[in-house]
Amino acid sequence: MNIGIICEYNPFHNGHKYHIDKIKEMYPDSNIILVMSSLFLERGEVSIIDKWSKTDIALNMGVDVVIELPFIFSSQGADIFSKGAIEILKNMHVDKLIFGSELNDIDKLKLVAETQINNKEFDNKVTAYLEKGVNYPTALSNSLKDILGFTVENPNDLLGVSYIKEIIKQKANITVETIKRTNDFNSKKIVGKITSASSIREALKNKKNIKKYVPRITYKYLKDLHFNEDYFNLLKYKIISEINNLDIYQTVDEGIESRIKKYIYESNSFEELVNNIKTKRYTYNKISRMLIHILCSFTKEEALLTKKSEYIRVLGFNDKGKAYLNKMKKISDLPIITGYSNIDSKILDIEYRVSNIYYLTSKEKNKTNLMNREKSSPIIR
Repeated sequence: MNIGIICEYNPFHNGHKYHIDKIKEMYPDSNIILVMSSLFLERGEVSIIDKWSKTDIALNMGVDVVIELPFIFSSQGADIFSKGAIEILKNMHVDKLIFGSELNDIDKLKLVAETQINNKEFDNKVTAYLEKGVNYPTALSNSLKDILGFTVENPNDLLGVSYIKEIIKQKANITVETIKRTNDFNSKKIVGKITSASSIREALKNKKNIKKYVPRITYKYLKDLHFNEDYFNLLKYKIISEINNLDIYQTVDEGIESRIKKYIYESNSFEELVNNIKTKRYTYNKISRMLIHILCSFTKEEALLTKKSEYIRVLGFNDKGKAYLNKMKKISDLPIITGYSNIDSKILDIEYRVSNIYYLTSKEKNKTNLMNREKSSPIIR
């Protein structure tokens, strides 16, 4: 059996290890195929460590193949993020997707997904709530509660619903299964041995020891760290230098550029800028994604030209994964690649650009190594 995981690993922690171990326990002879956001993530964050480090960690923790989820999907909201990930898993002939869930009730998650796709009343209710000035997540949640009598609000459940919707839309022959998630995804407070990635990042920002909350190999890589704040001066320069052109960038919509223009001069950090721009209708994550798209020069035109996956880029694999990849190369509808030299792709061009922007804040020696590695072969174990 081929099992799919969709992840960000920001960073890989004990909960992620539990997830992989549980899959191996349930399906001991399976291939585990990981679709991983590389450097810019769904909530408008940069990856705390680089893609190659994350790949090595995943392989050491029992994953067989690591595939990159391109920036054009990984830096966007849940539905587009899920679209790209499911396209990859479908082309890799994955049989089952297993994800963490707070609710851990697959029937309810499927019901929510089907309601969002097929129920016209749902669309009307969402529109009505949006017209009242609430943000999209709130409009979605309220509409579901009106129709179903319950809602889903936790982040892993919301992503799970997006995965299921895309499986339905793409008519992918993929079944879904959940593993109970017990910790608060968004909590910035360290709780127990299995704690959230958010709490680990917060601890790292504050120079606290997180050794017991991550596997040893993760801890080894937590040296050249990246945070959104590291990119603020680059972002501020970019916004000021293109102050009248901001609406060309992806997700800069509905006049929000006027708030960016208003607050860019007086904001002194990434977080301060997001909080200044934020309104009742625009969530913290939506604003963060918007700023990442400006930083990386990702335009609306580019987004229109790159809606569908053009390739499957493998970042790493083990011997078991190699055998699986050899089979997939014969039957996948998308070319399976490991570098940049053997395909002409707009999506790949964007990936190279944004990767090099990410590396700008790395330590000097590491920066050169990472930029060179971007066009070289993947990790092979």
